[in-house]
Amino acid sequence: MRTATPHIALIGMPAIGKTTVGRKLARIYARPFVDLDHAIEESIGCSIAEYFERMGEVAFRDAEQRVLAEQVARAEPLVLSTGGGVVLREANRAQLRAQCHVLYLTAKPEMLLRRVRNDRTRPLLQVADPLKRLQELYDARHPFYSETADHAIVADAGMRHILQTIEQALKTHGIEPVLPACTSDARSLNCHSPL
Repeated sequence: MRTATPHIALIGMPAIGKTTVGRKLARIYARPFVDLDHAIEESIGCSIAEYFERMGEVAFRDAEQRVLAEQVARAEPLVLSTGGGVVLREANRAQLRAQCHVLYLTAKPEMLLRRVRNDRTRPLLQVADPLKRLQELYDARHPFYSETADHAIVADAGMRHILQTIEQALKTHGIEPVLPACTSDARSLNCHSPL
């Protein structure tokens, strides 16, 4: 059973743009923004990459599950960007479905590779063939993303289109932007900046 005023959560592959889109949605909907990875780093006291290397993936997933539960239990509606692997645990998928309107940002692995080619902060992508790894991650996670999400949003069409698509999706759930809408030909992040 979903809460009366659910959070807005973004899920999807690493480097899909969940944090960037989430920050913009937080402004549009006048909600606090939480990047789950940053909240985890505050909780564990080091970077995720360092924790991953030192403690292993299982320990990281334990920390992720705990911090997610803390965030979605907050009373004030949030915009929450999650890590790419948050959907791997059923407990996390259940929390997201129960407490959030979940938006699945999608894009082809080839597009994601362009974004992460030089990013050394993503432990699962530090391999000889990152495109193959991204494809494997996508194949493994896509069913979980789809199962968890209320809406799938194509994230390779430009920010204006992404935001318009999300606004339309959220309106079907009775969630309206707080900031005034822009004219259709000028609609962008700049239109949604605080007055």
